[in-house]
Amino acid sequence: MRYCINCCIHLLPYDLHRQCFRCRGPNHNNQKCPVCKGENKIPLYTDSKQMKLLAVLEVRTDHRESWNGFFCLRKGKLCSLIFGLIIMTLVMASYILTGAKHGLLLIPSPFHYGAFTSNPSLMDNESLSDMKDHYQPSKMNISYVKDYPSIKLIIDTITSKIEFITRERPDLEELRKQEPHMFSVIPNKFLPNSKNPCWYEEYRGNTTTDPYATNSYALYSKRFRTIFDYLRKVFWNHLYHYKDKHYRLRCLPHFYIIGQPKCGTTDLYDRLRLHPDVRFSAIKEPHWWTRKRFGIIRLRDGFHDRYPVEDYLDLFDLAAHQIQGVLQSEAATERGKMNNIIIGEASASTMWDNNAWIFFYDNSTEGEPPYLIQDFIHAFQPNAKLIIMLRDPVERLYSDYLYFASANKSVEDFHEKVAESLQLFENCMLDYSLRACVYNNTLNNAMPVRLQVGLYVVYLLDWLTVFDKDQILVLRLEDHASNVKYTMHMVFQFLDLGPLSEKQEALITKSPASNTRRPEDKSLGPMLPTTKAILRDFYRPFNTKLAQVLFDDAFLWKRT
Repeated sequence: MRYCINCCIHLLPYDLHRQCFRCRGPNHNNQKCPVCKGENKIPLYTDSKQMKLLAVLEVRTDHRESWNGFFCLRKGKLCSLIFGLIIMTLVMASYILTGAKHGLLLIPSPFHYGAFTSNPSLMDNESLSDMKDHYQPSKMNISYVKDYPSIKLIIDTITSKIEFITRERPDLEELRKQEPHMFSVIPNKFLPNSKNPCWYEEYRGNTTTDPYATNSYALYSKRFRTIFDYLRKVFWNHLYHYKDKHYRLRCLPHFYIIGQPKCGTTDLYDRLRLHPDVRFSAIKEPHWWTRKRFGIIRLRDGFHDRYPVEDYLDLFDLAAHQIQGVLQSEAATERGKMNNIIIGEASASTMWDNNAWIFFYDNSTEGEPPYLIQDFIHAFQPNAKLIIMLRDPVERLYSDYLYFASANKSVEDFHEKVAESLQLFENCMLDYSLRACVYNNTLNNAMPVRLQVGLYVVYLLDWLTVFDKDQILVLRLEDHASNVKYTMHMVFQFLDLGPLSEKQEALITKSPASNTRRPEDKSLGPMLPTTKAILRDFYRPFNTKLAQVLFDDAFLWKRT
């Protein structure tokens, strides 16, 4: 038998007696209550027997405070729990907001993102440095965050967003509308008796005219003025006279070494130009297709006047003079014999650098460039040959950092720049396609290290949309370094070059390597193991796809 301790009402076995809390309302008087009468201690009896040991319950009765609904012990605990959760939520919210503002969060907030500017005209009004500041997120205090798992979360997000989607190839008429002057200068047919693409162009200047007076390469670079001084002296000796008109031989390259930076392109260039049938442009890396034709000299300096295609063609005049000499001598003795001299161009930016497109082409493709460099090269030279030299993208990035960083170089600084660049790339991938992020000028200028240059397969797939696979030779620097003779023979065969004497071959294959790492950079040692592990994970899906496209597992770079 149970009794209410407040009003002594007899309770049934399953009666909760919910009105019990109200029975002692504000009018209750302990002195007059027959149960409580002057006592604050109320004994409980069960079955007429007094309870022993914990049977007496001491109850403090205080009627001065009217809590009403909060006397229940269970309800009190629930309220305390809710109150604690509210306090915890407020503390966490304060941490997140403060950390995101000052860059203290270990894992970047997905809401902290500098969006692309979709209107090119708006971007034209900003300097490149202003755009970098606009896009760059708050600086991360990640100097000492070298734990692999935290940054691995960023890489996992990037990997989950990767899609290799084939781009649509633009029509020839669309390209003509974009570059009408270029199409008016370069013909669609070349001389049939020359292996290299060349043609005769009428020269309308007189003997007092400086043919290179307006050449932008000569105007903006002191290094090349000596070359153009020589060209001025010999220019008139190489004009072809026909029916009271003067003609000059113009040429484009037969092959391009298109990439990648810090992958051995300089060494390949230096060896190839020793071949008796190979000539190169007057400047190793004109960067005309990617930068100069848009008026970019240095990205940090903004835009200058655009370099016309005539300025680019001037760079091949030295080689054109030699080809013309061969054509004229052979025409007089053995008509119909082919000229076998070929010209190369070795701008390592050609494969990947399409950063300027947004300033000149319509941005109606959700952040992806509607036209790429290869579209225009193929329009003029559908039979061009392309050579690509690649290396382990992890080592390429570190070499790139050591070569281009000007001060405060260290393995810790490299680690921080990698982490920041990964965050920027992740932010882009959350909202845009892989191609849009890879070719975005604002993002690429904001990243402290050039992560995107190592995404080889993205660029290669886009080149394969316009050129056949047998027109592209892909080499590995690791193979070239271990067996120069083998890789050079592959190049000779690819370019269909004539045989060499033993002396000529020894000169090409046994010369010391070019553009090796500087001693002061070697002293820094290798990158941190954590940094290498992070970059391995980042590049792995791209290397896997590259190996599939080339049917060669060596491009997985598992042993390097």
